[in-house]
Amino acid sequence: MNILEQQLHYPLGETLPGSGQTLEVAPGVRWIRMGLPFALNHINLWLLRDEIDGQSGWTIVDCCIARDESKAQWEAIFATQLEGLPVLRVVVTHMHPDHIGLAHWLCERWNVRLWVSATDFNTAHLALTSTTGFGGDNTAKFFASHGLVDLESLQQIRARTGYYSSMVPDVPHSFTRLMDGMNLHIGGRRWRCISGYGHAPEHIALYCEDAALPAPVLISGDMMLPRISTNISVYDTEPESNPLALFLASIDKFKALAPDTLTLPSHGKPFEGLHTRIQQLQDHHRDRLDEVIEACTANPCSAADILPVMFKRPLDLHQTTFAMGEAIAHLHLLWFEGRVKRCMSADGIYRFNCSEQPR
Repeated sequence: MNILEQQLHYPLGETLPGSGQTLEVAPGVRWIRMGLPFALNHINLWLLRDEIDGQSGWTIVDCCIARDESKAQWEAIFATQLEGLPVLRVVVTHMHPDHIGLAHWLCERWNVRLWVSATDFNTAHLALTSTTGFGGDNTAKFFASHGLVDLESLQQIRARTGYYSSMVPDVPHSFTRLMDGMNLHIGGRRWRCISGYGHAPEHIALYCEDAALPAPVLISGDMMLPRISTNISVYDTEPESNPLALFLASIDKFKALAPDTLTLPSHGKPFEGLHTRIQQLQDHHRDRLDEVIEACTANPCSAADILPVMFKRPLDLHQTTFAMGEAIAHLHLLWFEGRVKRCMSADGIYRFNCSEQPR
């Protein structure tokens, strides 16, 4: 546990749900943990006790990527954890593969509707028919314009045209729209939708403040993680965006939630200390921005030049693509604020420079 994690409280300690099992974290709220074949090796999914049109059952929140191991874990849960009741709906916080990958299979398996924001529903469909920033020629050109010039890496990125569809083979063709401020009634409780930006097009977290719960509960998705900072990237599809500013404004919205909120993140363990974690993330990005300013003051820097400034560990290609997007996001926030200037060099690479001292 790192020093920042020690400032949070993990009410379940080291207890984790077993494969194909669930663990109740609050009355009517069950935790599922499924493996992922990445450095980020797991995702947390949630089962909420529900009733729709007089039918008792369960709402699933998030799905995991599409692969046989994940389906097998779901089938084990259906066989042993649902108390003989059906799944009534599938809620997805956002369109990234580990969250929406099995939504089509789950919705067909139970003949139920997908609930998701309209932006992420449509972006997921677009991702199935294009590369949308996950790979391909446009992504390779975009990263090259920000200083990633290693030919082997660019070739691998250019060839990665089926990245999204390999984990999300299909998306339901209809949905129910989730919007900021909307109240989603699940099992007699009101869960308020809270939109978030910067990580995904229109991420939806769910917050419940109910007298029957020991404390308010926030299903935070990827907007609030206890151990790692959420990836905030600029993609080739929106090459001059400012996602970090959007993300920092979005997590500030959680300051209005109760201090004793139990936060259920998509990665890591359920924790208490929401307001502390918000400040930690604000401080983290402030520190990274100061490092970027210092580097750009010493010499004009491309995003590739910033990678060793922001990331002290070796990165494989998969991690490098995320790191490039994040480096550009930090440079763009400073550029939008007028704290750095951007110039296209003769070699076709964007470089950012600054004369101010770190704040």
